[in-house]
Amino acid sequence: MTPPMRISAEINAFSDRLGHRFERQDLLVRALTHASIGSRTRPDNQRLEFLGDRVLGLVIAETLLAADRDAAEGKLAPRYNALVRRETLAEVARRVGLGDVLRMGRSEMLTGGRRKEALLADGMEAVIAAIYLDAGLEAARSVILHHWRGLIDSVASDARDAKTTLQELVQARGEPPPSYTEIAREGPPHAPVFTIEVTLADGTVAQAQAGSKRQGEQEAAKALLDRLEGNE
Repeated sequence: MTPPMRISAEINAFSDRLGHRFERQDLLVRALTHASIGSRTRPDNQRLEFLGDRVLGLVIAETLLAADRDAAEGKLAPRYNALVRRETLAEVARRVGLGDVLRMGRSEMLTGGRRKEALLADGMEAVIAAIYLDAGLEAARSVILHHWRGLIDSVASDARDAKTTLQELVQARGEPPPSYTEIAREGPPHAPVFTIEVTLADGTVAQAQAGSKRQGEQEAAKALLDRLEGNE
């Protein structure tokens, strides 16, 4: 019998933060292995990403349907998109410290790979797939709902793309597009917090903070939309 794979204390701690202890620890190691360090004898997480995307989508879709049995597809779809998009995956990945345990090549690491939104999102999908393959759909569902529950509860009823909505609004007025500026960056390199400001041609501004520039722009656009619509 092949002895169980020995993994580091850091990866064990990550497993605890996830809320799932792996019977097949090789699956977790593979989920945390980026293509930049993968090889024939050390498979990377790309195939797991593909599967994890589908597992997450199924769980989120079922949960949204059960939570609002009267909602039309037109309302469910944007909520679903908000919960499975790359920014949301990366946000969950940051919360569980996935970036700290990602295995990647030196060049990727030196260029900030542990903080890259795409790598974090892909890694989170791979981890979801690893849980599914290790213990089945119910185990994956349990972990997803644990880490997504607050996001599911708070997702807006229309979950609109704030940047697109804001741009459409100002274009309808015949004004130039909004401009977005990074005005501050705080926190450690592995977990930065960006302050983003959005400005309209008439001088109207709003600010927001987030763990990525992309999400900061979305949050700033939401804040400005609330101001324009009198919801502040």
